[in-house]
Amino acid sequence: MAKQFSYLNEQHQNFIEKQHIFFVATAGKDGHVNVSPKGMNSLKILAEDRLVWLNYTGSGNETAAHILESNRMTLMFCSFVEQPLILRVYGEVELIYRKDDRWSEYAEFFPESPGSRQIFVVKINLVQTSCGFGVPFYEYKGERPTLEKWAEKKGVRGIEEYWLENNRISMDGKDTGLLLD
Repeated sequence: MAKQFSYLNEQHQNFIEKQHIFFVATAGKDGHVNVSPKGMNSLKILAEDRLVWLNYTGSGNETAAHILESNRMTLMFCSFVEQPLILRVYGEVELIYRKDDRWSEYAEFFPESPGSRQIFVVKINLVQTSCGFGVPFYEYKGERPTLEKWAEKKGVRGIEEYWLENNRISMDGKDTGLLLD
């Protein structure tokens, strides 16, 4: 049976900190719903009602476009190795770009990377747990180095060129707010 909470308690926080993968879901006012798997030590809990997620450069930028229209986000964490559990975090999001004054306030929580694209600060308004009995067991083998190597090879200028070509407009034709200086 699902249980609901207004904040991340200590047990929830411990569970999240053990996860190597989580899923981010967003939707704009219309168009496609986006769900993406995330990892790479890109999420930090700031308080029982707030967390921060660093978004690395990827093939698209749907999350940013959606947040500009509707600042709602759901993050989902699943236990793949021990006691079954699904934990969902629902919240309202503040979107911070590299050019924003507040970037350095949150970027310090993460390893520096030329591929760092946006930071999403999530103000939690609901936490829900459910059984997870249907989630299979999986074994974590490690992080893939591919994305970080790709970003390092491209460098800051190459990443910015990539953003101009691939990350300024969503698949539904929506602006992602990604502007270069």
